[in-house]
Amino acid sequence: MTADNNRDGGPLSSADALVLAGSRPGGDAMADSRGIAVKALIPVAGKAMLAHVTDALLDHQAIGNVHVLAQDFAPFWTHVDTNELKNNARVIAQTSGSTIATSLDKVLDQDDTRFPALITTADNVLLNAPMLDDFLSAAEDTDIAIALVEKQVLLRRYPASQRTWLKLRGGQYSGANLFYFGSPKAREILRYWAEVEQDRKKGWKILTIFGPWLLFLALSRVLTVDQLAARVGKKLGLTIKIVPMAQAEACIDVDKDSDLEMVEQILAARKEAPAN
Repeated sequence: MTADNNRDGGPLSSADALVLAGSRPGGDAMADSRGIAVKALIPVAGKAMLAHVTDALLDHQAIGNVHVLAQDFAPFWTHVDTNELKNNARVIAQTSGSTIATSLDKVLDQDDTRFPALITTADNVLLNAPMLDDFLSAAEDTDIAIALVEKQVLLRRYPASQRTWLKLRGGQYSGANLFYFGSPKAREILRYWAEVEQDRKKGWKILTIFGPWLLFLALSRVLTVDQLAARVGKKLGLTIKIVPMAQAEACIDVDKDSDLEMVEQILAARKEAPAN
């Protein structure tokens, strides 16, 4: 495993990336309404969603191989925006299983998958180098790191944005579709993830698995987000760290048409912004 430097001169460990680009059971309404085979190929600002994400990952000095997980790769290999991925030595196609958790576990169990591993999704279109720098730097030396955006960070910049919020003592948080597995031990959490992933928009659901007392503490807002992570980590024998992202865009993925419109506006603004 090699180490590179981030923009501020600090070390960043080389990590493999896993990109979830498959289809949900029953299809996706956004893709279906556009006659597109898979959501990851919906065009955003003139380019397929998956291409935005893989470009950001492949261009970053701290990312090694990029594993793309999907049920069927034929649509990607025949699409103008993603067909070159097939011949990229750093891109590894991984056939998804029946659930996200089992698919991730299968890839993470392979000998050629390196730790640490960064996990994200194909609809995380706004992913960029500053987000990766901040998240990877903060996540080092942990078994698991989870990126979140605090509500006020988002609303100060994008007051019209609507997210699903996890309400805890000291703040409300939205997931940023960035996860870090620092060691093979982190796979332990996938067993619990598998039990609740059908209710992925109800973040508190996973807490029911760790016992009613922890669920009560969370729902009554007795615990801060860091205290909650510490309790779950202790239960699993893992170090779990919450990484609050400074970039509001980190929690804006493309789940609906209004998200797509907002993301296109943000990408247009980035393009027009003067280079530093």
